[in-house]
Amino acid sequence: MTADGERFVRVDLPARRPDTDAPDAPDGSRELDGVALVTIDRPAVLNALSSVVIRQIAEACAALAADPACRVVVFTGAGTRAFAAGADIAEMVDETTVDLIAGGRFDEWDAIARLPMPTIAAVRGYALGGGLELAMSCDMIVLGDDARLGQPEIRIGILPGSGGTQRLTRAIGQARAMEMILTGRMIDAAEADRAGLVTRVVPAAQTLEAALDLAATIASMPPLAVRAAKDAVRQAAELPLSAGLRHERQLLYLLFATEDRTEGMRAFLEKRPPAWRGR
Repeated sequence: MTADGERFVRVDLPARRPDTDAPDAPDGSRELDGVALVTIDRPAVLNALSSVVIRQIAEACAALAADPACRVVVFTGAGTRAFAAGADIAEMVDETTVDLIAGGRFDEWDAIARLPMPTIAAVRGYALGGGLELAMSCDMIVLGDDARLGQPEIRIGILPGSGGTQRLTRAIGQARAMEMILTGRMIDAAEADRAGLVTRVVPAAQTLEAALDLAATIASMPPLAVRAAKDAVRQAAELPLSAGLRHERQLLYLLFATEDRTEGMRAFLEKRPPAWRGR
């Protein structure tokens, strides 16, 4: 938080989605049960990621991780011009190696990746440098067709140091990632989609609604199975195939001990909607 208590990160739980067909509130929106919306709110500077912003994101993640009402989290940027146009360079220009290490400058950037529930980035406009790294730390990316993505750090004498070299390579392959990182070239939404970097591309004005709809669909699934499935998919990028298969099988066995597994199978056989309890 800044000295005057200013907040740059908003959290809405439950998130609300515009719904003109069946509104349940005077503003014509409806609550999305189990869905949280985290908004980076610095539109005047394209939602640049200062240390204060990152700290507030980490605080929001910690609170959501501990809240049983939260089953899916959507991250977005305020305004229409940017998800986040990178780290705050003005804040970093005079920092030294000792400053970075002693202050744990980048430790809090992993807060989103540590969340146990699924996460979705709703990205329109610019997602550059740390902005793209933040989006890639989410499990899924819903991309507006006006988006421009890139890792331009090489142009200021550094490299992507908050997951960019690792996550981008895993997402699109070494050759494509190497070219983007070594040249700082931006790509548009169509190229990001072809490269397999994003979950889906939608018209720009529909970006947040599409992300919230996806989140609501996931939030309607059995919570324990959702978390287990996320864990299994995430581990696929970390473990050898044999170890990943063992981990997947162990998670499957554990889910057979849940009430939701029994309910889901019985509901299927009885041809009725299941009633999930999260246990």
